[in-house]
Amino acid sequence: MAETKRAFVIGHPISHSRSPLVHGMWLQHHALEGTYIAHDVSPENLLAFFNRIRAGEFVGGNITLPHKETALELVDEVDDTARRLGAINTVWMEGDRLLGTNTDGEGFLANLDDRHPGWDAPARLRAGALVLGAGGASRAIVMGLADRGFQRVTVANRTVARGEAIAEEFGGPCDTISIDEASKGGDYGLIVNTTSLGMGGEGMPIDPALFPRSTLVTDAVYTPLMTPLLLAAKAAGQPTVDGLGMLLYQAVPGFERWFGIRPTVTNRIRETVLATMK
Repeated sequence: MAETKRAFVIGHPISHSRSPLVHGMWLQHHALEGTYIAHDVSPENLLAFFNRIRAGEFVGGNITLPHKETALELVDEVDDTARRLGAINTVWMEGDRLLGTNTDGEGFLANLDDRHPGWDAPARLRAGALVLGAGGASRAIVMGLADRGFQRVTVANRTVARGEAIAEEFGGPCDTISIDEASKGGDYGLIVNTTSLGMGGEGMPIDPALFPRSTLVTDAVYTPLMTPLLLAAKAAGQPTVDGLGMLLYQAVPGFERWFGIRPTVTNRIRETVLATMK
């Protein structure tokens, strides 16, 4: 009988995580001997947990808030993506070395590729993207959009200095404006909300009706699935993509590294996760 491979997700708190459900379904679907369990790890216990990984207790796992930045300093090597973002969300053992990466941007792009094929058509790349918020998710998404070929990526944040820091770091097509300025509208081809506005079904950072009908609107918030921003965009006749797929697709690379099979994001998994949110 094959040795059971053990993977994890750590955060503080962590009880809200749907990751064990997603990975558990993949393990069951592929009939793999493995486990994926959530562990509530406080900041003061993070190093001790990483020592358990190095000791061979786990093949790897996911890192979520508040550990993404600190964890970067606890691994032996990270790839260019994680280095540029300054944070990791996935770790794995390779021989006796502990490696790390960040799959948030990859998950964001894969979700749009799946739910709105052709979303990155040349006309939209030229029109540019408006990213609302300047937190960790924003950084990953801004980098992903710039790498995908958007000729303009504008970060809008209430604290303009935070947006400027992201724009300066990634350079190239990136610039920044205030949320107040963004709320006046514009001709962007894509709007991405990475703020917490809309979580729980309350509020939205801007009115999408002030942007072209061709503007694609997406939200990193997925509780509720159709946030006020997405509902307003739909009412304005704009195409929309919900944020659940980003959660699902960012999980794919880690599962493949730990268990050797690249899983598929299916409607069954989406519906199962959605059922836990009602």
